[in-house]
Amino acid sequence: MRTKYLKKQIGETIHIDRFPNFHANGSIFGMKRMYYGKDALLVRCGSYIYKVDSGPAIYYCLAK
Repeated sequence: MRTKYLKKQIGETIHIDRFPNFHANGSIFGMKRMYYGKDALLVRCGSYIYKVDSGPAIYYCLAK
């Protein structure tokens, strides 16, 4: 499963903590399959992975 990476400092400035998240040790495949759907936009920032579907500009402006 693919996620994009965001530096922690940038995440703090755009308030990424407002999005639903789970710990990076969790299963991306499982979370997409059970909760978020296979087309969910996920971004890793620090120790958490955030679902940014309600703010897709965050996902699409990041490098892979």
